[in-house]
This record gives sequence, structure tokens and C-alpha cells, in this order.
Amino acid sequence: QVQLVESGGGLVQPGGSLRLSCAASRFIIDPMSWYRQAPGKQRELVARITLAGSTNYADSLKGRFTISRDNAKNTVSLQMNSLKPEDTAVYYCNVFLAGMNYWGQGTQVTVSS
Repeated sequence: QVQLVESGGGLVQPGGSLRLSCAASRFIIDPMSWYRQAPGKQRELVARITLAGSTNYADSLKGRFTISRDNAKNTVSLQMNSLKPEDTAVYYCNVFLAGMNYWGQGTQVTVSS
């Protein structure tokens, strides 16, 4: 079992940046991911990173978002640049561990002028 706690969301103007962080309650060897869910839409994968640092991203977000991981601190971060109004969503940290999905509580990101 693992607990995930996100932080770093907020209100930002279009073109701005935000950095989200997720702290896990223990060391995780499995890939860690960020998902997001906009109002009225399904939750979608934003980015995933393995223990070794291999990454993959949603095609529409490549070049603007960067996922990183600090294994010593049991954290995963998401740097979001050039934010657009359509990036507005609740962002969730995720780990798929021993056949179960674990989610954080989510952090709201709102991109608006």
C-alpha cells in the first residue's frame, strides 16, 4: 500500500508555468504517472516515468510538460510550461502497484486570464 500527496496546483495565466509535486509514503520501484481530468471529460494520462528515468508523454503535451523523479525522496514532479486554458484540470499522481491503482487526492490547475 502507498499514500500519494500532490501539491503545487493553482491559478496561472495562459503562457505561464507551474510545477506539481507528488510525495509517496514509501519507496516505489514501479513507474509513477501523472493523469488529469477536466470537467466533463475522462481521466487521461499526462506522463509516466520509470525508476530508471525513462519517460513517455501524451502526444499533445510533448515539449511543454516534463516529468521527473527523485528516488531518494520518493517524489515525482511535473513541470508544466506554456500552459493553455485547455490544460485546466485536476491533476492526479498515480502508481499501479501489485495489481491496484493508487491515486493522490488531486490538485487543481486552472489556466485563465
